[in-house]
Amino acid sequence: MGVKILFFAGLREALGTGAESLALPADVVTVGALREHLAARGEAWSALATMKNLRVAVNQQMVGLDAPVKAGDEVAFFPPVTGG
Repeated sequence: MGVKILFFAGLREALGTGAESLALPADVVTVGALREHLAARGEAWSALATMKNLRVAVNQQMVGLDAPVKAGDEVAFFPPVTGG
């Protein structure tokens, strides 16, 4: 299954990429499972598993970690941001 993954703000900087296309294992069927799959890459990627208030959108709709992910979806990860 192939999905497009987008990373925003400080997460993009920490990972060194803003986007990637990824073929997922058959057992990665939810946003939470995708997050854990990416975090297993180690180093900077492990922040995905521990980051508090991480927001996720699938096809530009904000969703929870239990939301399904299917072939062709666009999944975007948004870390908490501050501003003023």
